[in-house]
Amino acid sequence: MQKARILSLATAVPAHVINQRDAAHFAAQAFSGRYPDFDKIAGVFMTSGIRQRHAVQPIDWYLQPLGWPERSAAYLAGACALFVDAAQRALDQAGMTAGEIDTVVTVSSTGVATPSIEARVAGEIGFRPGIERVPVFGLGCAGGVSGLSIAARLAQSRPGSNVLLVVVETCTLSFRMDQLTKANIVATALFGDGAAALVLRAEEGGLAEVETAAQHCWPDTLDIMGWSVDREGLGVIFDRSIPPFAETEFGPAAIEMLASNGLSLAEIDRFVCHPGGAKVVVALERALGLPQGLLADERAVLAEHGNMSAPTVFFVLERALRTGLPTRTLLTAMGPGFSASTATLLAAA
Repeated sequence: MQKARILSLATAVPAHVINQRDAAHFAAQAFSGRYPDFDKIAGVFMTSGIRQRHAVQPIDWYLQPLGWPERSAAYLAGACALFVDAAQRALDQAGMTAGEIDTVVTVSSTGVATPSIEARVAGEIGFRPGIERVPVFGLGCAGGVSGLSIAARLAQSRPGSNVLLVVVETCTLSFRMDQLTKANIVATALFGDGAAALVLRAEEGGLAEVETAAQHCWPDTLDIMGWSVDREGLGVIFDRSIPPFAETEFGPAAIEMLASNGLSLAEIDRFVCHPGGAKVVVALERALGLPQGLLADERAVLAEHGNMSAPTVFFVLERALRTGLPTRTLLTAMGPGFSASTATLLAAA
């Protein structure tokens, strides 16, 4: 059976730019007088590896009293705009119109939308009434790679069909002035907003072939990462330090996921990883036995955009495609569960 291939990949970010020094000032203004340990944590703004991020709202908006209604309205407006921007760019690259898409997979975990995002923008972008919609929620940072595996299987199972994958996250909407916690302050230092879109089809050519996919979930790790939910909105959960967990646990899991598809680490020519933060990038290099500094594209994306959750790995892949993929590339991301997702890509012939 013909494997699914990526025909195009495009990214998009909102217009508002948050400089990291401004973010540090914003956090000090919001927390220093109310959280005694703020000075001990504040250094994360300068050690995160981030210079700037993009947000769906200007920075002053986050200092207002905000609850579910305000955050939800911002999510719907921001996510819909990013969806259309990224999707249209991907469609243009593939030489298609939205009316030619048979299935759309929408990945987003930073807001709740019913009807889902792709339904809300269907008329604007031009989806036909018979399009199959597959909204995916709750995978967090791993959602991009997991979404790719879903989209690839759908394309492969229906040869000749066109599948559009759109991954959109508005992480900054989780910034909470009411939560005086280390996790919340770290989130204000890391999170940015963005989207990525890919068109897939089971045919020859394209940018790369989606060769394999796999997932791994560690038992008894629900507390590592996720959302808390209350009347004010979504609140970030970082109950354990992720970098040391990644350094000790991700390598064996990656080996296991590759082995499930008959592959080994030695057969991987390049790694494209979700850069959750500067320390996470270092941990991944150690976990995979890579020379320190090898994940340069990951660091560059982190510096320019911060951690945008699920779409971030595609910003890294976009950079890698510009310079040319080697024979086999491994995409990786970790997310709530606690889990990891991988996919291998073969360079287009």
